[in-house]
Amino acid sequence: MIHAMLHPLEALGLQAAGPMEQFQILPIIPLTLGDIDISFTNSALWMTIGVAAIIVFFAMATGRRALIPGRLQSMAEILHEFVANLVRDTIGHDGKKFFPYVFTLFIYIFVANYFGLIPSIPGSAHELHTFTTTSHIIVTFSLAMVTITIVLVYGFAKNGLKFLKLFAPAGLPFVLYFLIVPIEIISFLSRPISLGVRLFANMLAGHIILKLFAGFVISLLGAGGFAMILSIAPFLGSVAIFLLEFLVAGLQAYVFAILTCIYLSDAAHAAEH
Repeated sequence: MIHAMLHPLEALGLQAAGPMEQFQILPIIPLTLGDIDISFTNSALWMTIGVAAIIVFFAMATGRRALIPGRLQSMAEILHEFVANLVRDTIGHDGKKFFPYVFTLFIYIFVANYFGLIPSIPGSAHELHTFTTTSHIIVTFSLAMVTITIVLVYGFAKNGLKFLKLFAPAGLPFVLYFLIVPIEIISFLSRPISLGVRLFANMLAGHIILKLFAGFVISLLGAGGFAMILSIAPFLGSVAIFLLEFLVAGLQAYVFAILTCIYLSDAAHAAEH
């Protein structure tokens, strides 16, 4: 009773947690295959929720197609046209075959980023807290590696060995190739790293800052007295950071998609370099 009076926020389950705890991958259904841990985790849960939400949304949006679209159909058509224009303008005529992949990639990252911004319910089981799957480098790097693999396979399939012209632009003095070729190869090999790290770092940093500001608010409220008034400043700061993160979540999905299109465009037009 005394503890509850002294620490009312802790008694309500609102004690501040460390900023890194939100990124812990925890097993929900423990499973092993020999020595390999294949447990169904909170990360896998939110990936599943994200994919299920996408399927349900587009099923509802396209289930009753009408000449005058409703709200869901309008949203689906806007997203479709946005990505279609992105692919068409970046890759050109060859981009049509890549539209399903780029659209799926964009929508998944878009939904995963925004689901990660949903506040968790205080006092709920940790594994049921909202989880930002794109805040883990293994997820973002895997998506980047899929993109680069498609670039390599399609590049060689369409252009043959002429794909290597991507690393040796035509028209340069012969001596410069000894400098340009290694730079272009290193640049190409760094693409999946930069693509994966950019998304991961933005999601990680934003959520850490949000957690820190929220921790300041909870700590000041728990202190009572004049400190409760001071909590207004970090609260307003957390609102501002949240609005910024809301913008960044959509922007990072767009950046990932447009860079994917640029890399695919290189593969489609490598022989023209």
